[in-house]
Amino acid sequence: FIQELTKQVWSGKQFYSNVPIEDGKFLTASMHYRGEISTQETDENLEKVQASKAEDFVEWIPNNIKSSVIDVGPVDATISATFVTNTTALKAMFQRLASQFSALYKRKAFLHWYKGEGMDEMEFQEADKNV
Repeated sequence: FIQELTKQVWSGKQFYSNVPIEDGKFLTASMHYRGEISTQETDENLEKVQASKAEDFVEWIPNNIKSSVIDVGPVDATISATFVTNTTALKAMFQRLASQFSALYKRKAFLHWYKGEGMDEMEFQEADKNV
């Protein structure tokens, strides 16, 4: 059951953001399991993942997958897992946000609300330039 849970969190279908993980490389990853789980079994599963996805990780960060087991299980299930990662695939998401901000700022959309609260238009120009 732990093997299936590990496979699900690494698949990318469970991510909170719409990031295609194939477009980048993993810098680091952290797996947190909750419930009565053997740490040996979690370590074995993560070793398999690291071996199978070796080309998806950057080479210059050794031992870049960490795991932990929390003995207190979730309320509504017997076990659960949380996966946190840092990947270069996030670049596309930030580029999309920057282009959306630039498009809105070019039209001066919603700018009057911020100016009414005391912000200066120069702050938006600087943010647009920095992004």
